[in-house]
Amino acid sequence: MSENRILGLDFGSKTCGVAISDPLLLTAQGLEIIRREKPGKLRTTLARIKELCDEYQVEKIVLGNPKNMNNTEGDRVEKTLAFKEEVEKRTGLPVVLVDERLTTVMADNTMMELGIRRENRKEYVDEIAAMFILQSYLDARANGQV
Repeated sequence: MSENRILGLDFGSKTCGVAISDPLLLTAQGLEIIRREKPGKLRTTLARIKELCDEYQVEKIVLGNPKNMNNTEGDRVEKTLAFKEEVEKRTGLPVVLVDERLTTVMADNTMMELGIRRENRKEYVDEIAAMFILQSYLDARANGQV
């Protein structure tokens, strides 16, 4: 089995939720949320992603693709595609887009079930959404769908 891992990212306008797979590529664990002051200031975010890739011996990155519910692509998809290019350039790793529709809803529902107060959920939602994005990819991979 490979010792390399897969990194999951939930890219937002001011945050980037990060999750990591276990070495067997079966489960996703939340890692952190990278925060930035301004939407366009990505240098620190990209540097942190590179550090995490090196630290965890990442072989691939999965990035949530924020399509609209009707499967159309809006402004967020354009920003995500530009971010994907930057991440690939910075890390030298392949970045795979994964449909992220409903991951924020699932993350919110999970936190509700865990009893996390509504005012505290915003603090964790991106990291948990990154876990769902990564887990959906790992499950599809295990089932031979990717």
